[in-house]
Amino acid sequence: MPSDFFQVNALAQLVQHFGWTWVGTVAGDDAYGRGGAQIFIDKVSKLGACIALYEIIPKNHAPAEMSRIVERISVSGARVVLVFALEQDAKALFTEALKHNLSGIQWLASEAWITAAILTTPEFQSILQGSMGFAIRRAEIPGLQPFLLRLHPSTFPDDPFVLQFWEEMFGCSTHTAVSGTFANKPPCNGSEILANVKSIYSDVSQLRISYNVYKGVYAIAYALEAMLKCVPERGPFPGGACPDTQTIKPWQLLHYLKKVDFTNEYGEETKFDANGDAVAMYDLINFQLSETGEVQYATVGTFDETKSIKLLIEETLIIWNGNQRQVPVSVCSSSCPPGTRKAIRPSFPVCCFDCILCAAGEVSNQTDAIECVTCGPEFWSNLKRDACIPKLVEFLSYGDTMGMALLAVALLGSCTTLAVGLIFAFKRHTPLVRANNSELSFLILSSLWLCFVCALAFIGQPTSWSCQLRHTAFGIAFCLCLSCILGKTMVVLMAFKATLPGSNAMKWFRPPQLRALIFLCTAVQVGICGAWLGLAPPVPHRLMTRESAHIILLCDMGSTLAFSLVLGYIGLLAAICFLLAFFARKLPDNFNEAKFITFSMLIFCAVWIAFVPAYVSSPGKYTVAVEVFAILASSYGLLLCIFAPKCYIILLRPEKNTKKHLMGKTTVEKKI
Repeated sequence: MPSDFFQVNALAQLVQHFGWTWVGTVAGDDAYGRGGAQIFIDKVSKLGACIALYEIIPKNHAPAEMSRIVERISVSGARVVLVFALEQDAKALFTEALKHNLSGIQWLASEAWITAAILTTPEFQSILQGSMGFAIRRAEIPGLQPFLLRLHPSTFPDDPFVLQFWEEMFGCSTHTAVSGTFANKPPCNGSEILANVKSIYSDVSQLRISYNVYKGVYAIAYALEAMLKCVPERGPFPGGACPDTQTIKPWQLLHYLKKVDFTNEYGEETKFDANGDAVAMYDLINFQLSETGEVQYATVGTFDETKSIKLLIEETLIIWNGNQRQVPVSVCSSSCPPGTRKAIRPSFPVCCFDCILCAAGEVSNQTDAIECVTCGPEFWSNLKRDACIPKLVEFLSYGDTMGMALLAVALLGSCTTLAVGLIFAFKRHTPLVRANNSELSFLILSSLWLCFVCALAFIGQPTSWSCQLRHTAFGIAFCLCLSCILGKTMVVLMAFKATLPGSNAMKWFRPPQLRALIFLCTAVQVGICGAWLGLAPPVPHRLMTRESAHIILLCDMGSTLAFSLVLGYIGLLAAICFLLAFFARKLPDNFNEAKFITFSMLIFCAVWIAFVPAYVSSPGKYTVAVEVFAILASSYGLLLCIFAPKCYIILLRPEKNTKKHLMGKTTVEKKI
């Protein structure tokens, strides 16, 4: 008989093979049950499974305790339960389980009861159908059944055991029966035939223990044969001595028995290991029912300790509990699918866990992952969190809603500017256009048109040339516009100062001087932009953060100082324009342009002051959108505040577009 250690090892591998991680264990209250169950618990725990319950069947089979054990099995959640006990204890457990209508449990059996005859009765078929366990190898020993059926009282008249067996088997009384024992039974007439009676005695279909006895006898025979072949002075004992075959000592026979190694006619090898244990070979038995309702012990696999692959199973032959073909699932928690990770529940075994969806930017591509893996810088997790996919490239494009809106606004502004320019060109001889320095007006309109157009460079995928063009173009265009407005404001202010007696200030604000002023103011900005492009020009930049699913294409400023100087210089010109226009806002005139310049500078400064915090706090492509919005908003402010009133008079109130009307107020004031 192989050690129960091998049987338990086979059961643990069976549990691992079918992926059961939540297994109950019930053991008999004896060395066999407790020892086997404890080894099983240790084995399956090392293989990653958990024990849902561990109960001991009392030897007195106390009803209260048996009821508690069955109730515990029911509430444990385990669908696979090993019963490592003798057949009497197993029978008591299953009897109690029937009382509680316990169903849906896949029972694993120890070798002691998997083929026990007392559990093949119809009452246990409903609960044990589909049970599985390992049994000692079965074999068909030729000639054994005829040998058993030859038994007859006439052949062994002096054997009391034969006579008693005969009386029990046929319910009759022999002449040698003990007086009074079978007084009410008819006498045996000697014509009874054992072959006509179906009994355990003559059943050779499950020769398991008998087969081991068969092999044991052969092992002794081979050991005796080796002993008899011992050559004197070459024997295994001190001095090369051989055992005395006339008086064989047990220890001498044991020496030869340990070295036995033979293969019988069934192809099975018999030998013993260093511990004296026989080679472990088991049949995996499945408790099945035939079409007629009879119990069948179907062999659905084998376990051979000598093989490299010890456990072999024919899963297609297995019928599970409940007459099912699908392998039962016995887990505390279902496996975590890809895209999730296992999170251990506090105060629960490791087999009980929760499945947590991987965080954004992390993935797990295997079942029951312990942790999620962070995607690379250019990748992001998909919706299922089971694969890393390339991040979406994001920039302010012509295709998205925001880009299309800004494009439309910019084109509208540029067209409006051109329309105003055409109006001024057609009406260039009128007093209103001429009175406000038409050359500066056309120069302002040209620079505003450039401001609207340069906003388009901010839309679309950043490239080297577009990054360099964006900020330098808008910086120079706004500087040119503000320089012209500054010249216009100074002309308005000096025009009234020149009316004072002895004043010759206007000679410094004639067209050549104004052109020089505008050129010098713009040249400063051109110099700043040139140095910026020469030393640290803006370049395309891919902004990749671990927390974002997008790669943001931006223009890196190259030099923050240069960008600040560009904006600062524009702000300086705007502040000077505002101050001069503010001082000239109340000068007497029917059409005082200083008022409108003041309003335009207020709007311009307000937009760019609000731009700074909005620019810093905006994420991704919205940073660019904020800058484009500031450019367009300030450009519209200048265009509408400075030119809308003039266009209104030119187009809708032509009676006011006369020299008399424009100079009227001044004349009246002079007369007063």
